[in-house]
Amino acid sequence: MVQRLEGRVAVVTGGGSGIGLATVRRFASEGAKVVVADLDPASGKAAADEVSGLFVQVDVTDEEQVKALFQTTVDTYGKLDIAFNNAGISPPDDDSILTTGIEAWERVQKVNLTSVYLCCKYALPHMQANGKGSIINTASFVATMGAATSQISYTASKGGVLAMSRELGVQFAREGIRVNALSPGPVNTPLLRELFAKDPERAARRLVHVPLGRFAEPEEIAAAVAFLASDDSSFMTASNFLVDGGIAGAYVTPL
Repeated sequence: MVQRLEGRVAVVTGGGSGIGLATVRRFASEGAKVVVADLDPASGKAAADEVSGLFVQVDVTDEEQVKALFQTTVDTYGKLDIAFNNAGISPPDDDSILTTGIEAWERVQKVNLTSVYLCCKYALPHMQANGKGSIINTASFVATMGAATSQISYTASKGGVLAMSRELGVQFAREGIRVNALSPGPVNTPLLRELFAKDPERAARRLVHVPLGRFAEPEEIAAAVAFLASDDSSFMTASNFLVDGGIAGAYVTPL
């Protein structure tokens, strides 16, 4: 593996599973020191131990815990180069706007959008002190496209992540700090497999729109995150990096 991240320090929220775990492994394989931030101590510590990294248990909706996460990173490793703000939820009670209650709406907004705001807020000063940095915020292809099978708060939260990433990318560009949104298509994670195993018709309804004819693997998304974290993407900021199997470019898909 090419060591594009040799000597760099990275924080990954939601690093204990799914895209986060795949990214922890990818970052470490490219030479980074990785701090795994997760609410679940078992999966988070296992991920950190696997890559000889540091585990920090954190509720990403808690401002003081997020602030402490980045301070602990700098106290331990001396700097912060990369922040992959990835933690998020997609609960079943987030559905059509006609049926989604205000509590479900606010919970998703807090975890998916407010947490990214907090992570950016407390990562940026450390990157300013370092004179450089790369922030990657997990948005989604649903921030770009509409769906009749709505998850209204999730979609709105990811739209917010996309707009905020663009704003920060512009604001801090002259300080050597790049901020990009990563927009995955549907990914073959345990959450998605469980959801679609219960409803094969729901899975088929989505797959027909993917030109590549399958869901992404977490490792494919992690490869995109590593690109955005590395100097290979040095002229990219304030962008929406779609890794969606062609969904956003499709009208009629292959049979």
